[in-house]
Parts: sequence; structure tokens; C-alpha cells
Amino acid sequence: RLLTGFNRRHHITPILASLHWFRVRFRIEFKILLITFKALLCLAPSYITEMLTPYEPVHSLRSSGGTLLAVPKSRLKSKGDRAFAIRALLLWNDLPEEIMLADSVSSFKSLLKTHFYRLAFM
Repeated sequence: RLLTGFNRRHHITPILASLHWFRVRFRIEFKILLITFKALLCLAPSYITEMLTPYEPVHSLRSSGGTLLAVPKSRLKSKGDRAFAIRALLLWNDLPEEIMLADSVSSFKSLLKTHFYRLAFM
């Protein structure tokens, strides 16, 4: 509001949309997914890469394309699902296929920002 000159009673969502800024939740999810993508390309530290295992169904299914990741069970629903090892995999599996199949980090960032912009403001 300081940058745009709007008063404090004005809604913040249109201001964020005009500046192409995201709410905190989307910024956190963007960073988590970027680290996950880099780990899949072996551009992240090995301890992060070791957390990611491809999903292999027991039977031959349409979902066995290789882009999904296996999500381990968490013991604690309140805190366990917030851990990077769980949350990153859940977010990754919720992404559209065309974003998962990006060929570079810059194209992944661009596709992911567009996806989040549509979720947040449209």
C-alpha cells in the first residue's frame, strides 16, 4: 500500500495482482516446488535428492508415467504433513503434468508462476 498509494481500507488482492506479487502461502509453495524440481534434476544437495522416490504402482496403471513421487506416511497429521519430506511430495503430485515436465529451471519457474497466478487471482 505504501508503494501504490492506496489507503489501508483498500483490498490488498487487486494491488498484489497488479504488481504480480503472491501471498506468503504461494511464495512458500513456490520455493518448496523449486527445490523439489532442482532435486529431481540433481541440482540440489544429496540429502534432499534422497527424499524423493518415483511412484511405482503395484499394478500397471495410467498413473505410472514416472512424474509422480511416492509420498511416505506421516505419523503426526498436524506437524508431520508440514515436513519438507511430505509437503514437497504432496505439492509436486498436485501440479499439472506440463509443469512437471519442464525442461529447464527457468521454464519451470515461469510455468509455476503462471499456474500460481491463475490460482491466486482468477
